[in-house]
Amino acid sequence: MPLHLIFRKLRQVGPITIGTGQDRDGHMTYIAACGAERCGWSGEYATVAAANVAAEGHRCRVR
Repeated sequence: MPLHLIFRKLRQVGPITIGTGQDRDGHMTYIAACGAERCGWSGEYATVAAANVAAEGHRCRVR
């Protein structure tokens, strides 16, 4: 998922950063992205609760 405009950090859950950003249509969305080296996991969600659940459930396979 490319980051088009501004990413504003809201919360950190382990290596996962949750923040707000805009999608391609200009709507505000919540983004959860893993900051671990060589992980590359990220997701775009409609609510902050969904982003929190995804962040807490993410397990990096990179060791």
